[in-house]
Amino acid sequence: MFEQLKEKPADKILALGQAYREDPRETKIDLGVGVYKTPEGVTPIMRAVKAAEKQLWEIESTKAYTALAGDPAFTDAMVGLVLGDAVARDQVSTIATPGGTGAVRQAFELVRMVNPGARVFVSDPTWPNHLSILAHLGMEVVNYRYFDSATCAVDFAGMLTDLEGVRAGDVVLLHGCCHNPTGANLNMTEWAAVVELLNAKGALPMIDIAYQGFGDGLEEDARAVRFVAANCPEMLIAASCSKNFGIYRERTGILMAVAQDATLGKITQGNLAYLNRQNYSFPPDHGARLVSMVLTDADLRADWQAELEDVRLGMLKLREQLAGELQRLSGSDRFGFIAQHRGMFSRLGATPEQVERLREDHAIYMIGDSRINIAGLNSETVPILARAMIDAGV
Repeated sequence: MFEQLKEKPADKILALGQAYREDPRETKIDLGVGVYKTPEGVTPIMRAVKAAEKQLWEIESTKAYTALAGDPAFTDAMVGLVLGDAVARDQVSTIATPGGTGAVRQAFELVRMVNPGARVFVSDPTWPNHLSILAHLGMEVVNYRYFDSATCAVDFAGMLTDLEGVRAGDVVLLHGCCHNPTGANLNMTEWAAVVELLNAKGALPMIDIAYQGFGDGLEEDARAVRFVAANCPEMLIAASCSKNFGIYRERTGILMAVAQDATLGKITQGNLAYLNRQNYSFPPDHGARLVSMVLTDADLRADWQAELEDVRLGMLKLREQLAGELQRLSGSDRFGFIAQHRGMFSRLGATPEQVERLREDHAIYMIGDSRINIAGLNSETVPILARAMIDAGV
């Protein structure tokens, strides 16, 4: 049987990381892999998470399973974090998942179970794993325009034009904040127009929010998700704790299904639990329990929010420094978009040839579409990147 297997293409981001590790040049800079790093190049354990882990070590008395849907303390805390008071709690069905990726996968599984013919409209570009999962599930994908490579901003007119093609029962996948890979976000006026269109068409919004707190702040980053929840009959939300809690390897995420008709909650919850049972049975708990401890303890939460704000402001400072350095070197404000983008990522607008030149001539590693991880920089490497970009003709 195994001889029928075909070799799968290597993950481009992971392959880039391997090439970086094998590069002997001491001046090399890794802007590829999407994890937060301190100026020293370390992905730290957040103070509040470490404190919660110490507490948990003292008080945890069992490693028995939790519930199929995950620990209620975790799901309740995450609903509060993401949705606030946008909708009543009984309008939200939830399952804990192995990371945000698990939430995305379960969301697509739910859609396919309910409507096998549903098309999924996906921004061009989007996180590559969205497309990989959809292809694996055999679901039809329709791209909609999102990023204007000339202005490095949202092509909202193109986006709306393409979304006019949605039909009742289709799904439109949106990024809640800090769009990956571009860093370019919709404003609230644009969100309102999208909601109006989707409601008129009878399409289901699905929001992937993986970077809450990395853009404009915890509350502001959730604003769009809450607006959609309050103004659409139904929606799906896939949320990740990997970035804003720094617990990447603990694989902690949540899928939420929001329905204005709260009578649908029981059957929706049952179907979500069923999907967990079919895929991995009981979800992992360690990271989820740390998150719930941090969010429900006033002191831990305050410390977590303070550290998260430091992370956010540090990335904004790097954005402003890079934009300013490029303006100084180029004599042009064409790179001002870098300071306007939000989150860990920006797409620079470089060609694949320029990206290759940056790697070969300057040991600067980024994805072929010129997506960079801002958190891979520090105040000393920003000028190096800026000079290299000008030298490469970006």
